[in-house]
Amino acid sequence: MWNVIYSLVEVIVVLVPILLSVAFMTIIERKVIASIQRRTGPNVVGVYGVLQPFSDALKLIVKEIIVPHQANKVLLFMAPMVTLTFSLLG
Repeated sequence: MWNVIYSLVEVIVVLVPILLSVAFMTIIERKVIASIQRRTGPNVVGVYGVLQPFSDALKLIVKEIIVPHQANKVLLFMAPMVTLTFSLLG
C-alpha cells in the first residue's frame, strides 16, 4: 500500500513542476510575440495573464468534435490514442 502512495507522490512531484513550467512558458511566449508585434499581450485573463494557459486548455477541451459523415468513427477516435501509445512505448 505504501509503495503505491509513494509512487503516486513521486509522479506528482515530477509532473506538477513540468506542467507549471509549460504554463508559464506559454505566458512568456505570448508576451514576447506580443512585444515583437507591438501589441498588448495576454494580460486580460486574470492577473498578468496567469490564467491564460488554463483558459486555453478549457477552450481546447470544449471544442466541437467534427466527424465526417462517411468516416469510420472507431478508427477516427482510436487512431490518435494508438499512435500516442506506440510513440511512448517505442
